[in-house]
Amino acid sequence: MKPVPGTEATDAEQGAGSRPGEAPRGRVRAAALTLLHLLALGLTVLLYLAVASLIALAIVRVGADLRDGIDPFAAQDRRPPLHPSQIAMRELALDIVRQVVLALLVVATALWRDRSAWRQRLALDRTRPPGLRASRLLLILLVWPAFHILWVTGTATLFHAPFGHQVALSPMLTAAALAAWLAYVVVLAPTAEELLMRGEAFARARAFLGPAGAIMVTAALFALAHLSSAGLARPISLLPLALTLGWLRWRTGRLWPCIALHGWSNLAFVAYLLWP
Repeated sequence: MKPVPGTEATDAEQGAGSRPGEAPRGRVRAAALTLLHLLALGLTVLLYLAVASLIALAIVRVGADLRDGIDPFAAQDRRPPLHPSQIAMRELALDIVRQVVLALLVVATALWRDRSAWRQRLALDRTRPPGLRASRLLLILLVWPAFHILWVTGTATLFHAPFGHQVALSPMLTAAALAAWLAYVVVLAPTAEELLMRGEAFARARAFLGPAGAIMVTAALFALAHLSSAGLARPISLLPLALTLGWLRWRTGRLWPCIALHGWSNLAFVAYLLWP
């Protein structure tokens, strides 16, 4: 029986498309592309953090020097020694300014990229209904502090790290400085970090990953961003929080629940550490 005219090329193309080895090569290319996206995402987060730190360092260095009557451009050997209280205030100012600059950088980048859709990119809009009942979110907020404290202190004990106990505030901080520090821990840091991780980074991750992949990748980046002299102990102690924040971002479609849980978690843990 003769083939129907015009079908010969189609059959040949279909045979060529199913050649042995074509599917594995396609999977390899897809995996390589995903790896490149992951590297780009990690470098983007690192760039945000580095730029925010450098800008904050310049602002605090120059501003504090001018406030203390020091020439900010003087050579190191010509600079007078700083009092411990001055050092403590500068360190606090650096932490605060870094978070403010980071938040501004993320929002400015979203505005530049998406114009009127920047709120949607950072999950700050209300175009879609929340995917989680308020009662369930409240339950998470009520239960979370106990679990977080147990996990972090247990991790610190396991790794013999100092961040889970024997923590005290600097006696050099004034009452106003303590209030600023508390605002930094409960409001500024959670807001800036969530804008970056569950806002910008999550949006970028969802462009090439599914929800579970985006949650895990942003959780890993969040944990690695908290590397310290304690090694991997601090990142491991933050993994449950990071995963939960990512799940909230996906489940609710909004960033506010993430900021609320992050700030509440910080407040509860600080209260536990400083409780007499």
